Amino acid sequence: MNEIVFAPATRQLELLRSSQISASELAEAHISQIERLNPVLNALVDFDAERVRAQARQLDSRREPRGPLHGLPVTIKSSIATAGYRCEIGSTLRKGDVPKEDAVVVARLRAAGALILGTTNCPEFLMAYETANLLHGRTLNPWDLERSPGGSSGGESAAIAAGLSAAGLGSDSGGSVRQPGHFTGICSLKPTPGRIPGRGHMPPCVGPFAILGAIGPMARTIGDIQLLFDVLAGQDVVDPVSPPIALRKPKLNDVRQLTVGYFEDDGLVPVTQETRSAVQSAAQALREAGLRVEPFRPPQLEQLRKLWTTFFVQCGALFYEPEIQGKHDQLSPVFREFLSIAEAAGELSTRELLFSLAELDLVRSKFLEELSTFPVLLCPVASIPAFRHNERNWTIDGMRVGYLDAVRHTQWFNATAMPAAVVPVGSSQEGLPIGIQIAARPFEDETALAVAAVIDAAFGYRKPPMDWAR
Repeated sequence: MNEIVFAPATRQLELLRSSQISASELAEAHISQIERLNPVLNALVDFDAERVRAQARQLDSRREPRGPLHGLPVTIKSSIATAGYRCEIGSTLRKGDVPKEDAVVVARLRAAGALILGTTNCPEFLMAYETANLLHGRTLNPWDLERSPGGSSGGESAAIAAGLSAAGLGSDSGGSVRQPGHFTGICSLKPTPGRIPGRGHMPPCVGPFAILGAIGPMARTIGDIQLLFDVLAGQDVVDPVSPPIALRKPKLNDVRQLTVGYFEDDGLVPVTQETRSAVQSAAQALREAGLRVEPFRPPQLEQLRKLWTTFFVQCGALFYEPEIQGKHDQLSPVFREFLSIAEAAGELSTRELLFSLAELDLVRSKFLEELSTFPVLLCPVASIPAFRHNERNWTIDGMRVGYLDAVRHTQWFNATAMPAAVVPVGSSQEGLPIGIQIAARPFEDETALAVAAVIDAAFGYRKPPMDWAR
C-alpha cells in the first residue's frame, strides 16, 4: 500500500475500476503519506484527513455510472477556487479566504469522480519561481530539502513528486507548472489559454494574462497528463478566450509527419552541460521513434522574453497595486522582490502598453510563420536544475546568470500562447532531475502531448530518494 501512492494515476484508476482497491483504501494510503511527509515538505496548506475519508466513503457508496477519475486522489493549487478549501494565494492579505463556488476545472474534476485531498502552497500572489510566503511558510523539494520545488505551483509539484497526491492542478503565466515540474522530476502541461477553462482562477486570467496564463495539469506521467486534459478540456461558454475545439487523438504516425525543431539554448544565456545532454537525449529518442528532428532556434525568442516582461512584470505589478497599497509591511520577501523587479523595469506608460500589445501580435505572427516548418519545438525548461532556497545567481560556462534569465525558457511560450509540456529526462551532477520542454502551435495541445509521450516512454518519472524521510 505504501508504494501505490507512486503508481501512475492511470494505474491507480485501473485498480479502482477492477475493485482491487477501494476509494477509501487508496485515500488512506495518501493520507498516511501526507501525514508522514507534509510536516517536512509543507506542500499542502489545507488538508483534513476526516474530510478526505468522508469523500472516499461517499465515492465507494456511489453506484454506476462512475466518472473517469472515480476515486483518484488529487490536489489543487491554492489559487484555483475550490469550494470549502482555503484558497489564499499565499498572502496574509487574503488569510482565511474560502471560496463558495468551484472554478470550472474543479467542478469538472468533481463531476469526473476525483477525490480532493486539499489545496497546495504557492508564493504570495504567484509572482515567484520559488514557493514561500508569510502565511504558510516555505515548501521544500523532496529531492533535496535545501532546494526549492519551484514556483508558483511548487506546492503542487512537491506533493505529486513525493506521492502525496496522484495528480493535480497548477497554473502558469511564466512557467509556473513547467519549472516546478522540471525542478521535481514530474510532468506538466501549460495548455493553450482557454483549452482548459481558466474561470475561477485567482487572480482572474484577464487582460494580458488571458494570453499569458492558463490552468494546467501536473502528474508523474504524460499518460496521466493526457487523462486530465481529456477530462478538463472543453469550451466554457462564459469564458471569452475558451474556444469550441473538440478533443483530437493524434497517433504516432501522425506526429511522424511533423518536423521537430530543437535547440539547447537561446544563444544569449548558457545552460548547464547536463541540460544540453537532456535536450540531445530527448531529440535522439524522438529520432529512434521515427520522428524527424532537426536543429532550429526561432529568431524571435529575445523579443518575446522582453514582451513577456512588460506584461507579466510591469502589468502584473499594476494589477496588484490597489490591493497592496499601504500594506507593503505585510508582504512576503518573495513578493517584495517581484515588486522591486517591476520598479527597476520602470513605469509603464499608456503609449508603451499600446505599442507593446501591437508588437506582441506582430511577433507572434512571425513566430507562427516559423512554426509552419517546425510545428513542434524541443528545448530546455531552465538553464539550471532546482536551485537552493533564496539563491539568485549562478555561474554557467564562466558566465554569471541571474534569476529571471535562468528561467527565461518558459516565458517565450506564455507570450505566444502556445501549449508546452514538460517531461523529466536527465540528471544534474548532484542527481537532481532535469526536464525538457515540448511546445506546439496554439490549440495543438494534443500534438505536444503526443510528442511528449514518446519522450516520457524513453525516460520518465523517478521516485526521489527522500533519504530525509527514513
